[in-house]
Amino acid sequence: MPDPAITRHARHLALPQVGADGQERIGASTALLIGVGGIGCSTASYLAASGVGHLVLCDFDTVDATNLGRQILYGPDDVGESKAQVAARRLAVINPDIQIRAIAHRLDDEQLRREVAAADVVLDGCDNFATRFQVNDACVEQSTCLISGAAIRLEGQVAEFGPDYSASPCYRCLYKEADESLDNCAGNGVLGPVPGAIGALMAVEALKFLAGMRSRRGVLRLFDGVSGEFRAVGVQKRPDCPACG
Repeated sequence: MPDPAITRHARHLALPQVGADGQERIGASTALLIGVGGIGCSTASYLAASGVGHLVLCDFDTVDATNLGRQILYGPDDVGESKAQVAARRLAVINPDIQIRAIAHRLDDEQLRREVAAADVVLDGCDNFATRFQVNDACVEQSTCLISGAAIRLEGQVAEFGPDYSASPCYRCLYKEADESLDNCAGNGVLGPVPGAIGALMAVEALKFLAGMRSRRGVLRLFDGVSGEFRAVGVQKRPDCPACG
């Protein structure tokens, strides 16, 4: 590891759970981020700063003025620009020693499968169920670890699945097609830092996985921003799950 990297990651190297071996694994890893909104901006920033060697940012949306209160990689001058491309430029400033690739269009199933197959971990912070199901199915097919996060109002959740889906549940074990009518933050609002808190927790789980730490999978962590409390709930594998059953 070059001297500048040793200095940058000195606090990781000092952790017995990470150390030099764990940081080397982090640096050799690829993370695919689905969505670079309020959650993804936070997740991507911490993964870049932590030295994940290759980040792939997938978001076909453009920056809107209503995003600026919570999507911390963007400013007023970025309105109308591609989120993925702007985020890639900002992250390159945070850490110029990693590789960052922006995908500014919607992926079809085959393209998504290729990107998931090339990734060590997938982090899904998108805002619609159709994409979440599509990403989950690709992760199950490719046996890739999936970390999913969502936020609305003063609430958020993070769940981790895989990579062994023969023994552990997937996202479709938690939600079904009928749940697509659930609320979204556009119609209900969201407190600005809540998506950031969820994104940071997703980054923690991703780094633990990439560094080789043991961690529970098939767990849904619920955050209540009013009380400031977290609650963990086990997710059971559904025998009739259309993806992993």
